[in-house]
Amino acid sequence: MYELSKSKIFRGKREFSVVYNRGRSYANSRLVLYVMRSSELEGRVGFAAGKKLGCAAVRNRIKRLLREAYRLTQHEIDSEYAIILVGRKKLLDAKCDEVIKAFRELCARAKINLPLARH
Repeated sequence: MYELSKSKIFRGKREFSVVYNRGRSYANSRLVLYVMRSSELEGRVGFAAGKKLGCAAVRNRIKRLLREAYRLTQHEIDSEYAIILVGRKKLLDAKCDEVIKAFRELCARAKINLPLARH
């Protein structure tokens, strides 16, 4: 139903550093959200998990959780923004619904949610 195409995911170090350096950051206990309005990187997303979190298998699990949280909520986010999701230590024992809740909380604080359509 909801798809996350590979063309929307950051690949190079340059794209990550632009958002890290020029964007704003918002954090909670489970993750950090970097947000930047950009016409060049519009609608792109990056996922990161540092080596302090554990071995490669652990870091890959965290990035899978972050990708899934973004994939399920991408329709709620304004596509003018480039964002990076960075996992924190508390994400190690989190379930997917907890990650989605933490992500939505940060999106609300960053004010990047789309306005709800009125019927």
